[in-house]
Amino acid sequence: MSIPYIQELIAIPSPSGYTDAVIDHIEKRLAAKSFHISRTYRGSLIVSTVPDPELMIMAHIDTLGGMVSEITEKATLRLSPLGGLPPNSFEGEYVTVITMEGKTIRGTFLVDNPATHVNKDMKNTERIMANMHVRPDAVVHTKDDVKKLGISVGDFVAFDPRTEVTETGFLKSRFIDDKGCSGILLDILLNEQNILKNTKTGFYFSNYEEVGNGCPSGLPDSLKDVLITDMGVIGDGVTGEETKVSICAKDSAGPYDLVLRRRLEQLAKENKIEYTVDVFPYYSSDGSALLRAGKDIRVGLIGPGVSASHGVERTHTRGIAATRALTLAFISSLQKKG
Repeated sequence: MSIPYIQELIAIPSPSGYTDAVIDHIEKRLAAKSFHISRTYRGSLIVSTVPDPELMIMAHIDTLGGMVSEITEKATLRLSPLGGLPPNSFEGEYVTVITMEGKTIRGTFLVDNPATHVNKDMKNTERIMANMHVRPDAVVHTKDDVKKLGISVGDFVAFDPRTEVTETGFLKSRFIDDKGCSGILLDILLNEQNILKNTKTGFYFSNYEEVGNGCPSGLPDSLKDVLITDMGVIGDGVTGEETKVSICAKDSAGPYDLVLRRRLEQLAKENKIEYTVDVFPYYSSDGSALLRAGKDIRVGLIGPGVSASHGVERTHTRGIAATRALTLAFISSLQKKG
C-alpha cells in the first residue's frame, strides 16, 4: 500500500522553489536500487530503468506555499503565494517560516485584526493575501524585532499538512496534490522492480509544477510517451470520485492524447480497476506545459479523485490503489525492452 510512502513525503515541507530536501529524500531512498538516477539542471529528479527511457511517468513534489513579501510595522509578515493558494482555506493554519540561513520560526496564518472582540466586521473582511498575515511565534513588537529573528523578505513559508488516515480508509491532508502520486511512484520504484526491469521506463519528480513551469526541462530525447500522475478533480460538473482513478480527457490546455486515453480505459476495464473519465475545466499540469511547448510526445494524465483540491484535501485508499494499479498496467502494456 502506498499510504506510508505518501505520508513520508507529505511530512517534508516542499513549497515550490524549496524542494531540495524532498528530492534528496527520494534519491537516498532509491540509492541502493539498480536505477539510473540523475537531476535536471533545475533540480527535478529522473529515475529510470535505462539511460534512454521511452516512457516517462511524472508526478510533482512541489506544493502550495508562501514567500515573505513584507515585514510590517505590527511585527507580522505579508505573504506572496506560491501556486494557487486560496487564502480562505488556509486561514488559521500553522506555518513554518524558513530563513535563508536554515532557521525555522513557527507562526499562524491569520486575517488582519483577527480578534472578534475588537473587530466586529472581521467576518466581512475579504480573504485575500493583502488582508492576511503570518503572526510569528516569538515575542516581537516591531519590524526590527522580526528582523532580529533572522526573517527577511524572500523567506519561504510552509503550511502544516495535518495528515490523517481514517479507519474508513480516507487520507486527509493538505498537499495530496501531488505528494499522493509522488508516493505512489516511490512505492512502485521500491517494490515493483520485477515489472520495471523489462521496460524502458523513467520516473520524473517535477519541482515547479504549482507555478506552471516544471516541465519540459531536462527530458531525454528518447521519450515517446508521458503519463502524468496528478490529482483527479471532484466537484460540481465533473465525474471524479475519491474511490476511483480519474482518466483526464481534457484540461484547460486542451485534450490529452487519444491513443493513450483509449489504452488507459481499456486497461482499466481489463484489470477491473475503478475509474472514471473526466474533463477538468480549471486545471493544468506538467502535461499541460509539455503540450504548450509543442513537444512531439504523447501525453496522458491520471490520478486519484481528490476532494477540496488546493484546500483541506481528501482522497481514499481505493482511489490511491486504483491509480497505482493503472500506472503499473500502463507501464507493463505500452513498452518492452528490445
